[in-house]
Amino acid sequence: IFVLGIGFFTLCFLMTSLGGQFSAKRLGDSPFTIRTEVMGALESRGVLRRMSDMLEMLMKRMDILARLENSTDFHKGDEARFPLDRFQPAAGLMERIQAIAQNVSDIAVKVDQILRNSLLNGKVMEGRRDQCEVPRDPKFPDCAGKVEWMRARWTSDPCYAFFGVDGTECSFLIYLSEVEWFCPPLPWRNRTVAVPSPPPPPRAQAAFRRDLAHLLELIGTGKESLSFMKKRIRHLAQQWLRAARRLEQKLAGRQRDQKHILIHIGFLTEESGDVFSPRVLKGGPLGEMVQWADILAALFMLGHSLRVTVSLKELQSQLGVPPGRGNCPLTSPLPFDLIYTDYHGLQQMKQHMGLSFKKYRCRVRVIDTFGTEPAYNHEEYATLRGYRTNWGYWNLQPTQFMTMFPHTPDNSFMGFVSEELNQTEKQLIKANKVSSMAVVYGKEASIWKGKEKFLAILNKYMEIHGTVYYETQRPPEVPAFVKNHGLLPQHEFQQLLRKAKLFIGFGFPYEGPAPLEAIANGCVFLQARFNPPHSSLNHEFFRGKPTSREASVSSQHPYAEDFIGKPHVWTVDYNNSEEFEAAIKTIMRTQVDPYLPYEYTSEGMLERIHAYIQHQDFCSTPSLLPPSPKTKSPAMQSPPSPLALSPNSTHLVWSPSAGWAPQAWPPVASLQVWVSEPQHTCTETCRRRGLVCEPTFFRFLNKEEVFLQLSIACDSTEYEMNHLYPAVAENVRECYLQKEPLLFSCAGYNPKYRRLCPCRDFRQGQVALCRDCL
Repeated sequence: IFVLGIGFFTLCFLMTSLGGQFSAKRLGDSPFTIRTEVMGALESRGVLRRMSDMLEMLMKRMDILARLENSTDFHKGDEARFPLDRFQPAAGLMERIQAIAQNVSDIAVKVDQILRNSLLNGKVMEGRRDQCEVPRDPKFPDCAGKVEWMRARWTSDPCYAFFGVDGTECSFLIYLSEVEWFCPPLPWRNRTVAVPSPPPPPRAQAAFRRDLAHLLELIGTGKESLSFMKKRIRHLAQQWLRAARRLEQKLAGRQRDQKHILIHIGFLTEESGDVFSPRVLKGGPLGEMVQWADILAALFMLGHSLRVTVSLKELQSQLGVPPGRGNCPLTSPLPFDLIYTDYHGLQQMKQHMGLSFKKYRCRVRVIDTFGTEPAYNHEEYATLRGYRTNWGYWNLQPTQFMTMFPHTPDNSFMGFVSEELNQTEKQLIKANKVSSMAVVYGKEASIWKGKEKFLAILNKYMEIHGTVYYETQRPPEVPAFVKNHGLLPQHEFQQLLRKAKLFIGFGFPYEGPAPLEAIANGCVFLQARFNPPHSSLNHEFFRGKPTSREASVSSQHPYAEDFIGKPHVWTVDYNNSEEFEAAIKTIMRTQVDPYLPYEYTSEGMLERIHAYIQHQDFCSTPSLLPPSPKTKSPAMQSPPSPLALSPNSTHLVWSPSAGWAPQAWPPVASLQVWVSEPQHTCTETCRRRGLVCEPTFFRFLNKEEVFLQLSIACDSTEYEMNHLYPAVAENVRECYLQKEPLLFSCAGYNPKYRRLCPCRDFRQGQVALCRDCL
C-alpha cells in the first residue's frame, strides 16, 4: 500500500507540474496553432529534482529505522522471528523506493531534453510568426484592408484574443484565413491533408408525439409569461393529440427528417425589457404569447428536437458564441437546422454571431405579428426610398417572416389555434345563448375612453359585460351600466363568450386572437369600418412598423372581415348611428353556429408548419430556368417563356406543352399570371379572382416576352430596383422588369402602373397552401 501511495504521489506531481505545460492554453493562444508552452521549463525540472531528493531522503530514514529495530528486537530471544520477518519486507520496500527515485531521475533527464527541444522549436515558430507578410492574392481582395483594421482594432473585442490573435502580423493572418475567410491560408501552417469525409449518417426520422409533458419541461419556469404559455398548452393538449393523429393518417407514413430547432423568444429576455411578463396578470396583450405557445406545441407534436431559450446567456450558450462583444464568428458550426425567433431575438443574434449571422441567417424564421413588406426589408432600397424603419432592412427572404394572420402573401402565414368544439358542445352553446348579452373586446380601460355614444345605443338593446383590469377601484372610463368582471382567467372568459350573443370591438387592439375565439364560441363579432383605411401613412400605431398596409386595414380585424364575413362578422360605420343601431337589431335576430376556419384549428396549423419545414429552403439557390443568351440582369436569366394564354382568357398559365417544370414550391402548375388595375395591389388583383398572390412565382414572369404574350406593347423595357416591378406604364408604353429579386412584392400600387401579378390556387380553409402543396 505504501509503495502504491508513493507511486500515486509521484504521478500527481508529474501531472500537476507537466500536464498543464502541454495542454493548457492561455487566453491569447490560438486553437489553430501548434505552440508548446515552455515558460515553465526550469520550474518543471526543479520539481522533478526535488521529488528525487525527497525519495532519497525517505530511503535513508527507512534504512536508519530498520537498523534501529534490528538492534533492539534481536535481543528478545524466542520473539526474534517476528522482527526478522518484519525486517525483510522493509528491505524490499527500500529497494522499491530506490527504484522509484531512479525512475524519477530518468524522467527528469528526458523531460529536460523535451523542454529544450520545445524551446528551440518555439523560437523557430515565433520567428515565423513575426516574419509574416500580407499576401497579394486577387482572390482575396479584402485581405490587406482587414489586416490594417486588425492592427488598429484587434484589442477592441476579447474574442480576437480567444482565437489566438496577439498583435503580431502572423496572428492576424492566421485569424483572417482560418477563422474568417478574408485571407489565403499561410503556406507554412501545419495543415492536415484533406481526407474525404465519410458520408453523414442518415437523419433520424420525425415521429408524431403522443405526450406534451417533455415540452413543458423544455419551456422552463421563472416568468409569468412562461406560466401562461404552459397553462395554454396543458389546456389544449388533447386537441393537439387528436390533430396529430389525423395529420399522421393524412400523410400516410411519409418520411420526415427530424430537425434540430432552436426557439428563442427574444421579447421575453431581460435584455429586451420583457414588458410582457409583468402585465400578464394585469390585462396586458397576450396575443404574442398565445402564438408562441401554439408554435412550440406544433413543432413538438410534429416530432422535432427542440431547444427553448428566453435569455441572452442561454442563446449564447446554445449558439456557441465566443467570449467577447460579438465581432467574431461562432466557435463551431451551428448545431440547429432552424431557428424560430422574433425581431428582438434577430437583433440579439446579429450582435453576437459576427460573420456567422450572415452565413446562417437563411435558417432563421422570424415570428412577426404585422408582417414585413419587401420594400422595408431590402436595406439599400429602404434607405434610398424612405422605407427605413427601426424594424426592417434585414435583407432576408420575405417569406422568412411569419405572421399571425394572412394579411400579406409576401410573408409566410404562421397563425395560432383556437379551442375547438365537438357537435355536442356546439348544440349546448346554441341552446344557452342569451340574445341580449354583449361582451366588449378590450381589457384596458383606455380602449373604452370616448365610446360613451356607442355604449349608450348598445345599452338600449343588450346587457353589456366587460373584462377590464383594475386593482382597487372601478375604472372611470367604464360606464356604470356595464357589468365589469375584471380580468378573467382564460377558461372563465371562454364561458362568458359561450353565453354572449355579441362580441363588439371599438377599433383597438388590431388583429388579435380574441375575435376568432368569440366566433368559435358562437358569438357575432361587430367591428368598426375605417374610412380611410388605416396604414403607416395616416395612423400612429402602424408608423415605424416595416409595413405600409396600404388600403388593407379597412377594419379592426381585416381577416375576420375578408375571410369570414357575414353572418359571423359585421363591419359597419360607427360614425353612422343609424347603421350601427340597425346592425345591432339584425344581429339579435340572427342565428349563427359556432365557426372556426380550418387554418386556425390545431390540425390546420400542424399541416401548415409541416409543409413549411418540408419545402421552404432559403439556404439553397432557387431552381432557375436555363440562362438566356441575351441576359440583361440576374433577375432576368431565362429562355423563352414556358407560359401560355389560358384558353378563352386573358391570363397566362404554365404551358402543358412546356415539356418540363422546375423544382419549385409551390408547384408551378398552380401559377396564373394576371395584370392588375392601376389602383390595385397584386394581393387585391389575385383575391378578386378567388386566388392568392404567390411571390415565389415572380421569377417566372419577370421577362420581356411575358408582356408580349399578354398583348402589352412596350416601346422600351428597362430593369430597375422597384418593389412594384414587373409592371407597365401604359400611357407611355414603357415596361419595367425587376432587377433585385428580394424586392418581388405582392404589396404596393401606383396609379401610373399596371403590375404583372403571379397568383395561385389554395386549399379549402388553408390559404397558405396551394391544392397540391401538402
